[in-house]
Amino acid sequence: MPTAPTGSLWREPNFARLWAGQTVSQLGSQITFLALPLTAILVLDAGPAETGLLTAAGALPALLVGLHAGVMVDRRQRLPILVGGDLGRAALLALVPLAWATDRLSIGLLVAVVALVGLLTLVFDVAYQALLPAIVPRERLVEGNAKLELSVTAAQIAGPPLAGGLIRLLTAPVAIAVDALSFVLSGVLLSGIRVEERIARSPAHGRRIGAEIGEGLRLVVGDGRLRAIAGARGLLELFNAMLEAVFLLYLVRALGLGPGLIGAIFAVGSAGFALGALLPARAVGRFGVGATTIGALALVGLSDLLVPLAGGSRLVVVPLLVGAQFLFGVGLTVFNVNQVSLRQAVVPDGLQGRAAATVRVLATGLVPLGALLGGLLGETIGLRPTLIVAALGELLAAVWLWRSPVRSLRYLPASDAAPA
Repeated sequence: MPTAPTGSLWREPNFARLWAGQTVSQLGSQITFLALPLTAILVLDAGPAETGLLTAAGALPALLVGLHAGVMVDRRQRLPILVGGDLGRAALLALVPLAWATDRLSIGLLVAVVALVGLLTLVFDVAYQALLPAIVPRERLVEGNAKLELSVTAAQIAGPPLAGGLIRLLTAPVAIAVDALSFVLSGVLLSGIRVEERIARSPAHGRRIGAEIGEGLRLVVGDGRLRAIAGARGLLELFNAMLEAVFLLYLVRALGLGPGLIGAIFAVGSAGFALGALLPARAVGRFGVGATTIGALALVGLSDLLVPLAGGSRLVVVPLLVGAQFLFGVGLTVFNVNQVSLRQAVVPDGLQGRAAATVRVLATGLVPLGALLGGLLGETIGLRPTLIVAALGELLAAVWLWRSPVRSLRYLPASDAAPA
């Protein structure tokens, strides 16, 4: 049984800086989450194929270089990677309002920016998750990850209405400039962290990167719990990408909603992310790690089934979409906290980066396929049927996890536990 945590992580300076940096960065990212695709839709008149391509571009780096990112993170200090990732993303996002102001904005440029930002986000996220166990002890990983999810939650509540207001007042491209500034501030906050990191020894002479990548792959594929998490995430990412490829188009063109109302729906519904960030430790204590993780994942699929039901009067559409967003937030947040905590608890420190990258590649490597399929289906069978197919597919992820060793887990195992 895990040791009960004592004290408050909020009083740990390194954790507080990590949380603050992520909160600022996530707030800006929520602005771009709406502003970038709306730039394509409203400024460049993009259709399902183009929006699907944008979604695919953001995940393509994980498929191409994700495993190498894990080796790089395990070989180097992680803090400089985090700061560099923030500043690099700031510079890339600044290109969008600059191109718009000089009348050079195009779908091609948006795709390139999304892909390069996705690459830096990939490296940042792998380093971010690999650094946390150096700041937070194993028995407090669920608590630490839950508190970090609060940064996402705060951004998801405040970001959408801010994005909607900025888009209405300043246009979508200019709103993206605010995200660029948020990455700069995040980098400054993260640079203040002081922690002793355990870095894997330099590889032996003649040892190739492929051998180190293989260690991460063998660990994830050989452990039934990690393999199950990677598979469930893969199914979720595949079908969620299919949904995201047409989601905003559905809101704008099928339901006739404007940026301000869309932002308000996201903001009110995102209270679910706040509730979800408060639930993991309590839910795990009552139901166990396995049951909580599987139930949360099932809730994600069920919530997205509500989206294609929206139609008719706005008195019906808006509450239904808010409810869907609320339930989605609860389910996704609880699932993310538990699946990341499980992986961090099982994996030795010297393999954290490679394990994180391996799970990410096995999972998000399917996002480009899902996004392109979503765009194709949106063009052929329509937006609403595509949303239904995507939501039903998300439920398969919960079924996959239910049929795995994760179902029997009550507590987080130790890192030296035998693979299942």
